[in-house]
Amino acid sequence: MTGTKTYKGFSTKETPQSERIPGSKQVQNDAGGYSFQIDSWGKLNRFLILGSEGGTYYASEHKLTKENAKNVLKCIEEDGHRVVNTIVEISDAGRAPKNDPALFALAACASFGDDATKKAAFRALPQVARIGTHLFHFAAYVEQFRGWGRGLREAVGDWYTSKSPKDLAFQAVKYQSRDGWSHYDLLRLSHVALAGEGREAVARWITDGMDGFGKKVVKDKNGKIVRKYPAIDKSLLPDIIVGFEKAKTVEDEDEIVKLIEKYKLTFEMVPTQFHTSAKVYDAILPNLGLTAIIRNLGNMSKSGYLAKGQWEAKDLICEKITNAEALKKARVHPIALLSALNTYNSGHSVRGKGEWEAVPDVCDALEKAFYLSFGYVEPAGKRFILALDVSGSMGVGEIAGVPGLTPAMAAAAMAMVTYKTEKKTELMAFAHEFRAIDISRCEKLETVLKKTDCNNFGGTDCALPMLWALQKGIQVDAFIVYTDSETWFGSIHPSQAIAKYRKETGIPAKLIVVGMTANDFTIADPKDSGMMDVVGFDTAAPDIMTQFVAGRGF
Repeated sequence: MTGTKTYKGFSTKETPQSERIPGSKQVQNDAGGYSFQIDSWGKLNRFLILGSEGGTYYASEHKLTKENAKNVLKCIEEDGHRVVNTIVEISDAGRAPKNDPALFALAACASFGDDATKKAAFRALPQVARIGTHLFHFAAYVEQFRGWGRGLREAVGDWYTSKSPKDLAFQAVKYQSRDGWSHYDLLRLSHVALAGEGREAVARWITDGMDGFGKKVVKDKNGKIVRKYPAIDKSLLPDIIVGFEKAKTVEDEDEIVKLIEKYKLTFEMVPTQFHTSAKVYDAILPNLGLTAIIRNLGNMSKSGYLAKGQWEAKDLICEKITNAEALKKARVHPIALLSALNTYNSGHSVRGKGEWEAVPDVCDALEKAFYLSFGYVEPAGKRFILALDVSGSMGVGEIAGVPGLTPAMAAAAMAMVTYKTEKKTELMAFAHEFRAIDISRCEKLETVLKKTDCNNFGGTDCALPMLWALQKGIQVDAFIVYTDSETWFGSIHPSQAIAKYRKETGIPAKLIVVGMTANDFTIADPKDSGMMDVVGFDTAAPDIMTQFVAGRGF
């Protein structure tokens, strides 16, 4: 290693991280050091994928949300149609752990965009608000911004009219209300007329219940008749509503099982007193989507349905969880699986009082599903250093609002995808100094999480991975740094350290920064084509990273 001669400390090659690189456009980060600032579109992607729940070490949830909301509006003003396309791309592909940021941003487009943007947002509503709960979230967000004009009424009305009577009934029963909104509220505000006897029957049930199928007269506030409705035959109601209504009065376990099997009922349609029955779980399982199965693993074990010795139940559950195509179709995100694994393996509910004995094979299936949910990642066949930022700031906050899942823990889990894919890889941790983390490629995810939980210390020096490799004489094609980019401690900036590594080794090494929080900082120099920013826990990220390192399509 050779030193750098400076004039009174002035250098563009080695600058303390507490100072701006001379001539650069670096900005001061929240830790007091200097980083590069990602552009507004990069920040939009981080928000849509990571959200702002839990805040960060330096920014409260409220502050982080406010900053990201301002950025959404900035992007809408710059190119509203691009914002809508970005929202649809990320939401529809299931790239984000939660859909709330996408719905919030879509509501902003429908409120603050120009006419073309608003129309695009309304057209995109069914793609982003795919279920009733999503629609309720959208309604709650959009009402913060605007009134119920014609465009919004038609968009919400189209959401209902585009569905068959059977699908509409399923949405009405499974997702009845959320955020103070119900289907009754949205039908009333949208002024939609659901044509066709099947849809009319569902609408009548939503607005008036089982007693509202006779002739109906609607009057205005002055008592004047504004609309008359004819009587509707109750037999036009789809079976799932019929089954739901019958289930309300059932008290016998065997009888509720018969209704579940006959009418394909789900948990939301079954009275809560039956939610601890092993017989009910056995009957209801064929009717459940993958997300519902994953969320209810603890309850299944608590009921005795999913337990040691229950071979058929265990095999069926494991088979469903590890079906790669089903995971993709259901948009099951890796974070949901990581959260389920952490909770289920702990043997108790995070918020409730439920306790159960975890089945080891189910834990193994959840771990396998975690890796499958990222899709197939073709190895780059290059030499990697995966560097985990375990500084103090990475131990605070939550990823996607998952209790106990800090950015540091999530980073370690995500790094395992590349660690298991690439053979020539070193995994290490750093803060203001390196700290060894004894993790093998065969390590269980639960162990990985434990080893990185509450293991955060010191300040942040994101230049360490490159300096360490240079000092040790290690040949590296790509450094992947999982961080919040709140670097400040080192005597040289990370972008300068990678330049130094390239110069002294002759290797055109690349630097990938995996942003683990929705701030707007990065250690990657945007002018350097050998550096890349990706968003932590974007399901597309592992494949994008290997493609970049391998030079495929770049």
